[in-house]
Amino acid sequence: MSRIVPPSIRETAFSCPHCSAFTTQQWYVLAASTLPEQSPLPFVASEEAKQKIKNDSVMPEDKKLKCLNWLDQLLAGLVVIEGDGGYAQYKVDNLFLSKCYNCKKVAVWVSDRLLFPATKVGVLPNPELREEILHDFEEAREIVNASPRGAAALLRLCIQKLCSHLGEKGKNIDDDIGSLVKKGLNPLVQQSLDIVRVIGNEAVHPGVIDLKDDRDTALRLFELVNAIVEQMISHPKAVNEMYARLPEAKRKAIKARDGT
Repeated sequence: MSRIVPPSIRETAFSCPHCSAFTTQQWYVLAASTLPEQSPLPFVASEEAKQKIKNDSVMPEDKKLKCLNWLDQLLAGLVVIEGDGGYAQYKVDNLFLSKCYNCKKVAVWVSDRLLFPATKVGVLPNPELREEILHDFEEAREIVNASPRGAAALLRLCIQKLCSHLGEKGKNIDDDIGSLVKKGLNPLVQQSLDIVRVIGNEAVHPGVIDLKDDRDTALRLFELVNAIVEQMISHPKAVNEMYARLPEAKRKAIKARDGT
């Protein structure tokens, strides 16, 4: 069992509040600069900004990929450290950042209190979960104790987005899961969805808060999201990677056997 050490301003190694790994943490103090008159408001990432970068035909490809990765992190609600640590106008006291050696994500502290990320509940997300779905999943982990109905609504939205990513229409979860079962998803996942999705004769829609949802329903939905990712993304990826490591002669023999 991995060592559990609660995050603390007085430690240089603890269990990361993002990935839960016990590892070294790099601490940062902050400095600040006044925004210029021509751009007096903070920059907030948007899908429009991301699309603008994608459509830029002049920007070098390596710089474009770096910008898109940066925007994805901002859109996911993460704190990002970048730059060369040059001169800033003001020193910032009592506000600190810690960066995890394992996942490279940043935590925000005011004095000795962890401000971000919020304490999370529920299973850890499958590492293959896409960034935009991961953001909703992690938000659900943050609010499940305070608002299990809100967490359940977010997790149904995760399932809808996940189905869309897997090539389904992304409009009707029941139809999408049924289609995925035909493509190899374990039918037990469909039955699990029925348990947490149908109450009486009324279907609960993605992103809609249902007054009958409780904490147990939300916790089942965390597991359901991970089960879909494991069966439709992680497992096929692992098999493909193992197959790719076979000697070329073996792969040719398999293709000849299968007539492909």
